[in-house]
Amino acid sequence: MNIRSLVLALLLPGMLVGCSGQKDITPTDQPGSANAELELISAVDASYYPLISSANHTFYGPEGEEVDFIQSLVDMGVNTVRVRVWHDPVGNASSISEVSEFSRLVKSAGLKLWVTPHYSDTWADPGAQNPPVAWSGLDYVNVRDKVYEHTANITAILNPDFIQIGNEVNNGFLFPHGNIHHNKTQFMELLQIGSKAVRDTSVHARIMIHYAGLELATPFFENLTSVDYDIAGISYYPLWHGKSIQRVGETLQEIAAETNKDVIIAETAYPFTLGWNDWTHNIIGSEDQIILPEYPASPQGQLDFVSELKQEVLDVQRGLGFCYWGAEMVSWDGPESSNGSSWENQAIFDFDSRLLPVAGAFGFESS
Repeated sequence: MNIRSLVLALLLPGMLVGCSGQKDITPTDQPGSANAELELISAVDASYYPLISSANHTFYGPEGEEVDFIQSLVDMGVNTVRVRVWHDPVGNASSISEVSEFSRLVKSAGLKLWVTPHYSDTWADPGAQNPPVAWSGLDYVNVRDKVYEHTANITAILNPDFIQIGNEVNNGFLFPHGNIHHNKTQFMELLQIGSKAVRDTSVHARIMIHYAGLELATPFFENLTSVDYDIAGISYYPLWHGKSIQRVGETLQEIAAETNKDVIIAETAYPFTLGWNDWTHNIIGSEDQIILPEYPASPQGQLDFVSELKQEVLDVQRGLGFCYWGAEMVSWDGPESSNGSSWENQAIFDFDSRLLPVAGAFGFESS
């Protein structure tokens, strides 16, 4: 998706200033589950939480009671937190130091850690895969060495349970070196060297390759036979990737069958309203951007969308689960604040920072 360029102004200027304790989520008692033998993943991406937390923002439960954000995730059935890593960002947002501190909080709550290195100083997505400024001018051989060093460093410091090699690498990453359309061999080699860095550094981290959308996803993963990885992940947003939830399940089934890999929805989200609560223009703001009449932009529509999408992936023989992107991205300082969020109507907390009914979709007990 092109969400990265769309949200460059998402949290400005605020962003520029600088599971051992949890029960197993293996659903062996779920009738009809295609994945009774798998440890399923119920995840949220909460990469902006350290910034929001630094403003002492208060989150609330559905009845208005004050809650701890991380504990509220545990209570609703989340077992994994996804967080991005930028190489040398402006300020400290998503830096290795910030993520390292945040990861300790995540793990202390008994949650697993899913790390997404962008191999960039800022957003990486299908339309933007710019190398870190510190690597500019390097030839391919030196960039390849940097990928190994950087990936091994992230793995050693953060000790993740899951780690991606790049983010939404439909067109490759680290342009121009790893542009799949011009340097496919180098793209494959960069994935291989990143994977090797993880294997050399961790005995347990599971490696993911992440593709945005459904179109051409199956042939993309079919071409990765030379890459050592464990999980094929896709992003799915109706605005960019079509309005058929059933097609999501079909695509995941195709990928699993063709690659013999576990599959997951690595990113998704849905609005609980088309309104707004701050000075920013939300990315989702009109009915033509959502799935109607099945899933209106309402708290119930958001819950129904996530519940149905979850069931689609669980019906796939090797479906692992899903990750909800931007779960925490409320407009945390109020309507007049400079800390706006164009994702505020897709968070899992409403405009009063109260937990929404979608929280009920994250557990596996009643699936």
